Amino acid sequence: MKSKHIIQILLIAATFTFLYWSTLKDLIGDWFIDPNFSHGFLIPFVAGYMVWYRQNHLRQIPCKSSISGIFIIIFGMMVYIAGNLGAELFLMRTSMIITLAGIIAFSFGTAMLKALIVPLSYLIMMIPIPAIIWNKIAFPLQLFAARISSETISMVGIPVFREGNILHLANTSLEVVDACSGIRSLTSLLALTGAFAFLSHVSQWKKWVLFLSAVPIAVATNVVRLTITGMLAAWVGPEAAHGFLHDMSGLIVFGTGLVLVYLLFILLTKIGKKARNTSDN
Repeated sequence: MKSKHIIQILLIAATFTFLYWSTLKDLIGDWFIDPNFSHGFLIPFVAGYMVWYRQNHLRQIPCKSSISGIFIIIFGMMVYIAGNLGAELFLMRTSMIITLAGIIAFSFGTAMLKALIVPLSYLIMMIPIPAIIWNKIAFPLQLFAARISSETISMVGIPVFREGNILHLANTSLEVVDACSGIRSLTSLLALTGAFAFLSHVSQWKKWVLFLSAVPIAVATNVVRLTITGMLAAWVGPEAAHGFLHDMSGLIVFGTGLVLVYLLFILLTKIGKKARNTSDN
């Protein structure tokens, strides 16, 4: 890379940081205080690794400035202004990614932007979902998890009565709150499977299967966690549903989700090998 290109990149980075400093500061603050999006700290680094991972391919792309980048930047600024006027943080933060895409297109060309579209899109994982959308997803997940868990607990002979997202046992009541809806593990697992799918050496449809598998896996493991918590509360005592055991169960279930994703990856790779062996014979 020529020195003039390095200077250009540094100037653009400085200008971008200056324009979005307030937005970036508030976003990082949300990562600190909102446990649902604490994984946001890792997303830029993972996206950077995605770019580094494809560096050999990127070096082969000719750098040709494209005027279309100006229009993308203007659109990004319009999204930012709209978000600022409407006090909508999600739009203001999303505009950063749009503007960054425009800068890449203007500085290095649309071919480079196309090659970097996945790492750029991945950055959306670091932006907290608007509360109105979050609640639309979290509450149905709470009800679903509570219903399946209560049915499973009943199957093992433990008396349970479900009232909305509250499970009434003989010795205690368990509320499936927002943190127990599974959406927190879902967002984190989507971020991890997205990176894993991008870096894995499998076909495109298998990458999508890996990425989307985070949804059923996160929901299923969360139901298992709630079911086990309810059983322990009934058999051991109410204290088993709170404190250290509750926190540890969350980590164990999330780790189980990661293992299931990896097992799915192994299965997908074997499907490809089996198909090739069959065609060879």
